Amino acid sequence: MSNEKEIRTKIASITNTQKITKAMEMVAASKMRRAQERMAVSRPYAQKMRAVVGHVASANVEYRHPYLIKRQQAKSVGAIVISTDRGLCGGLNINLFKHAMMALKEWRDLGAEVCLMAVGNKAINFFKRIYRIEAQVSHLGDVPRIDAIIGPVRVMLDAYTEGKIDRLLLVENSFVSTMSQKPRVSQLVPVQPQASEHEMEQHWDYIYEPDARLVFEALVDRYIESQIYQAVIENIACEMAARMVAMKSASDNAANLIDDLQLAYNKARQAAITQEISEIVGGAAAV
Repeated sequence: MSNEKEIRTKIASITNTQKITKAMEMVAASKMRRAQERMAVSRPYAQKMRAVVGHVASANVEYRHPYLIKRQQAKSVGAIVISTDRGLCGGLNINLFKHAMMALKEWRDLGAEVCLMAVGNKAINFFKRIYRIEAQVSHLGDVPRIDAIIGPVRVMLDAYTEGKIDRLLLVENSFVSTMSQKPRVSQLVPVQPQASEHEMEQHWDYIYEPDARLVFEALVDRYIESQIYQAVIENIACEMAARMVAMKSASDNAANLIDDLQLAYNKARQAAITQEISEIVGGAAAV
């Protein structure tokens, strides 16, 4: 009887856990749809800014913004790593950290020092014992504000302008689909030329008014803001999608485990009933 009671307790406990995971799955699915809408709205602007600044980086103009000038030797490298604040989202953060560690190890093997800006509690807690964290920000919420992000980013940009770092990388999660999120490491500063071969053959350029310096200073700032903000928005969509999938998997596993325990309970109950009948029959035969 104690065995039956133990199985019933396990079934009740797993059932309560299944209710929690099912609720978290539904909440993540609802938030994911809204995050995808925000991501879809902001993605065209970020892509266009990347294309424009990438073409400007390959243009022939008299004024060259510091963010467009490539330094020959990278003695120090900075990275902005964007993660989540909470867990329970599968291997989203772990896969991102693996890519970040591989990319930063390559720079460290070349003799470059590494420093970080960490976005999200998971990145802060993971990297604080490994690399020097120059800036950090967390608890941005489901609808992050650009003014909460740009302050810590400015710390890294000022470090680049002052020559403390020679490269600034962006480590982010790219939203592919609900079932697929891919980590990506890209160079944010100096800006890399991204003009297509067809555009380079035509060798066209923009007309800058009032002058190239003022346009570049405003354009590059908007470019940095758009890329960081888009990365944060996409990371939220990735987080919700990964959490929804992880919680669905947990709910399904709980259902399978409950079925197995229910079968074990029925067998134990049947064995107990059979034993009681045998004892009654044995007692009657003895009389």
